[in-house]
Amino acid sequence: MPVDAARFTVTSPDLVNGSFPQANWANSFGCDGGNRPLRLEWHGAPAGTRSFAVTMFDQDAPTGSGFWHWLSWDLPATATALGDALPPGAVSGTDDAGLPGYLGPCPPVGDRPHRYRITVYALDTPSLALPAATPPAVAAFTLGGHVLAYGQTTGVAAR
Repeated sequence: MPVDAARFTVTSPDLVNGSFPQANWANSFGCDGGNRPLRLEWHGAPAGTRSFAVTMFDQDAPTGSGFWHWLSWDLPATATALGDALPPGAVSGTDDAGLPGYLGPCPPVGDRPHRYRITVYALDTPSLALPAATPPAVAAFTLGGHVLAYGQTTGVAAR
């Protein structure tokens, strides 16, 4: 993230007191949620934004390097919200489980509460020109070179 990147506001009507409802939890890895992507809303992105990207990262995953749960890019510059489906032309990237699209939280049973950082990036390019199968670390590195501004919210989950 560029040190001088501007900030804007991101919220989710799905996060209740910062917690994920069952509909947004994973439906794999021992969890039985609905795996519905979080709805997001944002405002205050800078003029000059040419596209947006969205990520969800579990910084508390017991992997040594965290866990990417959601990466999407090439959302149109006119977007101010994201619902259950991506807009036409947007790319649904691959998460750290090797699955395309959103993967809801499912922290290990008994582990401390996990913090899931949801970030919307305003980018200076209309397209990252990356295929959906791009590994998450490569996608994050690539989008990092195009950030004009960003907004974040955090969800918490524990079992």
